[in-house]
Amino acid sequence: MTTTTGTGLTEQLSATTLLRFATAGSVDDGKSTLVGRLLHDSKSILTDQLEAVEAASLKRGQEAPDLALLTDGLRAEREQGITIDVAYRYFATTRRRFILADTPGHVQYTRNMVTGASTAELAVVLVDARNGVVEQTRRHAAVAALLRVPHVVLAVNKMDLVEYAEPVFAAIAEEFTAYAASLGVPEITAIPISALAGDNVVEPSANMDWYGGPTVLEHLETVPVSHDLASCKARFPVQYVIRPQTAEHPDYRGYAGQIASGALRVGEAVTVLPSGRTSTISGIDALGEAVDIAWAPQSVTVTLADDLDISRGDLIAPSGSAPRTTQDVEATVCHVADQPLTVGQRVLLKHTTRTVKAIVKEIPSRLTLDDLSQHPDPGQLVANDIGRVKVRTAEPLALDAYRDSRRTGSFLLIDPADGTTLAAGMAGDSFAAEAVKTVADDEGWDF
Repeated sequence: MTTTTGTGLTEQLSATTLLRFATAGSVDDGKSTLVGRLLHDSKSILTDQLEAVEAASLKRGQEAPDLALLTDGLRAEREQGITIDVAYRYFATTRRRFILADTPGHVQYTRNMVTGASTAELAVVLVDARNGVVEQTRRHAAVAALLRVPHVVLAVNKMDLVEYAEPVFAAIAEEFTAYAASLGVPEITAIPISALAGDNVVEPSANMDWYGGPTVLEHLETVPVSHDLASCKARFPVQYVIRPQTAEHPDYRGYAGQIASGALRVGEAVTVLPSGRTSTISGIDALGEAVDIAWAPQSVTVTLADDLDISRGDLIAPSGSAPRTTQDVEATVCHVADQPLTVGQRVLLKHTTRTVKAIVKEIPSRLTLDDLSQHPDPGQLVANDIGRVKVRTAEPLALDAYRDSRRTGSFLLIDPADGTTLAAGMAGDSFAAEAVKTVADDEGWDF
């Protein structure tokens, strides 16, 4: 059996670091151009892709390639010159691998930003240096805080249009940092850029010698990505039960799936939820090899010392840190469907690999991101609304609080009639309860 030491594990994780990040900002702030510049200047696009962009740019009467077209792939987006969907791109440098999501800037596409930023470890919020912090900027900062994105970059774009003036950048950075900090965003980095000209995107700008910080790409390559397994509670949702029933292994029973968080170790006492039965990990198979330890996000097969009744949707966790089970779920949700979510509505709730029947018992409040005010008892949530819900499930769920785990603290509400995703939920403590109270205290609002 292969043994992996703590030092060896850290080295393996560091060698394969992946950063998921999302871009957000108001319409025409230059999000797609920034992403295109990142791809172009880091030599992460193919020749035929660049040729296609050059051809599309010429058809639109532009002499230089419009790098925004590298992400604005939909025909409607190209015709309108705006981003209306989440465009995902994958690229890598010698220091790190990246998955980026270029999200829409329109108010009516807030749900798309939630989708793009839900798995992001960093959010790049763009601001037009001529306009400064606007309402949509605050909205995107609030969504980043709601989704508990650990790192936020403020990219003050179009500095070339304000003569690369340091006071302009400093004033915007101070205003945004104060606002984002009040929402509980843990880390904020401000960078002055010109995505069109390439200043401080990949290469340092010769026009802003007063700025001594990193470029956007340098920050993306060096920002810490949390792999501190000691602070992560292990969670293993069972996806499939393997029963080969061969002559060589007549009693083999393995539980396959992807580790959602933390690490599993052979010999560790575990609890299976929601049944609450306990056992010990007798073996872990990763890529066909027996190992002593496996960690998120590896896909593995786990065997237990005891013959337990376990099926898809069950959760295996260390006995000392197993989550509680509940049928009463209180959460913040972002409604993503065109049809409304109403009190009394019957839905399906999908949590990790488990899907159960549920009913919406109450919608206590709806959050207005414009001013972070709470509107009690709205009766329903419509597309792009963010609000609090109370849901009763037909079977117990092993939910973590979203603040503790973005993987096992999140869920989906689904229409049982046609499978449409209705809302994305974050269980436990809400951003609304924390951030709104903070801003209210600071500004003297009375709810």
